[in-house]
Amino acid sequence: MTKKNQDADVAFIQALAELLTENDLTELEVMREYGDNDSLNVRVSRAQEIVTQVAAPVAAAPAPVAAAAPAAAPAASSSEDPVSHPGAVTSPMVGTVYLQAEPGSPAFVSVGAQVKEGDTLLIIEAMKTMNHIPAPKSGTVKRILVEDSSAVEFGAPLMIIE
Repeated sequence: MTKKNQDADVAFIQALAELLTENDLTELEVMREYGDNDSLNVRVSRAQEIVTQVAAPVAAAPAPVAAAAPAAAPAASSSEDPVSHPGAVTSPMVGTVYLQAEPGSPAFVSVGAQVKEGDTLLIIEAMKTMNHIPAPKSGTVKRILVEDSSAVEFGAPLMIIE
């Protein structure tokens, strides 16, 4: 695939994401064919559903883990992929991360901060739209895994809340 096709595909996917939002759709799937043995299959879905599904099992997990092996939890989180951590908050979309509302203002959260379910953790800019990412549960911010103004992909771990 050429660089020109890649750029066109990125623009196409961004347009699909915008179409999804503007029409309040939950999922959109498209197949684009370029010729023999060259096609692009794209599936775009809203992240709110995924965040809700991930948050439900996590709510019950911290109590047994903390009670059963408090020393084992930090060791496991450092050796495992952060996305598999039970307190991981993952990106619901592709975009640019901002840790504060505007340059020069204080960050929404910092390591060690207490958050309540629904508090804004950060903003992800996608298609010139600022999307506030809420905390899926109450707890303490243990790790921030992204830097301000960095690009993130769908499903990438953003931070750990325990």
